Amino acid sequence: MVTKLGEFDVIARYFRRPARRALLGVGDDCALLGPEAGQQWAVCTDMLVEGRHFLAGTDPRHLGHKALAVNLSDLAAMGARPHSFLLALALAQPDPAWLEAFSGGLFALADEHDIELVGGDTTRGPLNLCVTAVGLVPEGLALRRDAARAGDELWVSGTPGQARLALGHLLDEWQLPQPLLRQVLPRLEQPQPRVTLGLALRGIAHAAIDISDGLLGDLRHVLDASAVGAVVDVDALPACEALSRQPTQRRRACQLAGGDDYELLFTAAPARREQVLRAGEQAGVALTRIGSIEAEPGLRLRDGAGRSMPADYPSFDHFLQP
Repeated sequence: MVTKLGEFDVIARYFRRPARRALLGVGDDCALLGPEAGQQWAVCTDMLVEGRHFLAGTDPRHLGHKALAVNLSDLAAMGARPHSFLLALALAQPDPAWLEAFSGGLFALADEHDIELVGGDTTRGPLNLCVTAVGLVPEGLALRRDAARAGDELWVSGTPGQARLALGHLLDEWQLPQPLLRQVLPRLEQPQPRVTLGLALRGIAHAAIDISDGLLGDLRHVLDASAVGAVVDVDALPACEALSRQPTQRRRACQLAGGDDYELLFTAAPARREQVLRAGEQAGVALTRIGSIEAEPGLRLRDGAGRSMPADYPSFDHFLQP
């Protein structure tokens, strides 16, 4: 006989842990958090909706990881140290096996970053995962979108484009051999938030953003906020084996307009180049210089031969895409 789970059974069995950093955590109307002297709170929220952000049948352990990872990526882009998080969860029905796997993936990443779940909400409805993450950053050291300066170099972490390449395979837009799919699928389903890199870049980088909706689209947010322009050297973008083996137009589309990689895109003065590279070494992630910031507004692309390219690579928009 299968025992039915109620809302509070789900919370107690799968999501309640003793509070460590919070003054009061899961189980009351609000969490109580104590800010540290000289620190500012950084708070972000991201939602994952079945059929929009992930396909039906996605491994629930991967979903638990990704629901938290996309929020930690936002904190990383601000140079904030993760502190705690809240979870709002809508389920058609509480399935114990699904919940066990989901909470396992969620808490595995939380434990990796030494943060705790301090509250949230559960309800019945179409599968929807919403995490609010809280971080801390020293006053005056937050990495902001509006801080890019003319003359800055433009950098990116990791290898953007892998998640979009994997998604194209899952959507039958193209087919990848299994060895190449195994190379890129984890970037889609289990992205690694660049928290250590974000912390290492405090005081070195000027502006930063994480790549969730496409490199060029997210770069435009930085340019608009900072009232500057940029030149991007398209063929300087790093490519793994799976990307390198794609037709040029597909590879570029994945690299420039593909989202869900959650890499960091940031600017820094040329004089900081060695410090930037050391920050990458400290974080264990490759960094690539892909262009520069200019005073003239607008986004300009050029290929490896220095020829101008059209910048017509649209970023993802939930209300403009089908």
